[in-house]
Amino acid sequence: MPNSPELVWLIAIAVVTAAMWVPYILESFVRRGVFATMGNPSPDDPPMPAWADRAKRAHLNALDNLAVFAAVVLSAVQLGATGGSVLLAVQIYVIARIAHYCVFVAGIPVARTVTFLAGFFATLFIAFAAIGGN
Repeated sequence: MPNSPELVWLIAIAVVTAAMWVPYILESFVRRGVFATMGNPSPDDPPMPAWADRAKRAHLNALDNLAVFAAVVLSAVQLGATGGSVLLAVQIYVIARIAHYCVFVAGIPVARTVTFLAGFFATLFIAFAAIGGN
C-alpha cells in the first residue's frame, strides 16, 4: 500500500480516538479511587458526572465511526483515490471528530449533531471518490 498523507491523518485520528478514554477514567480515579476503578463496577459506586458519561459515550461513538472511516480511507488509498479533495475530506473528518468529542463532552447538542454530520459526509465523500475513481 503506498504512503499517503491520508494514512498519516488516519493514524492521527486513531491515536486521538485511542486516548479519548483518559478524561473519564481520570475522573473515575478521583470519584471512586484508583483500585476501585481498576476493579469491577458496583451498584454502590457514586454516579458518574454528566460530562464524564458524555465523554464515555463520545468515545464509543468515535470508535464506531473510526471503523467505517478507516475502511473507507484504506480502500481509497488502495484504489489510488488520494490527494486533492479526498485529502481535504480526510482532514475535515479528523477535525470534525475531534470537535464532536469536545462539544459532546461539553453538552452542546446542535454543535454535536453538526460535527457528527460533517464527519459522516466527509466519509461518504471519500467512499464515492474511491468508487468513482476506479
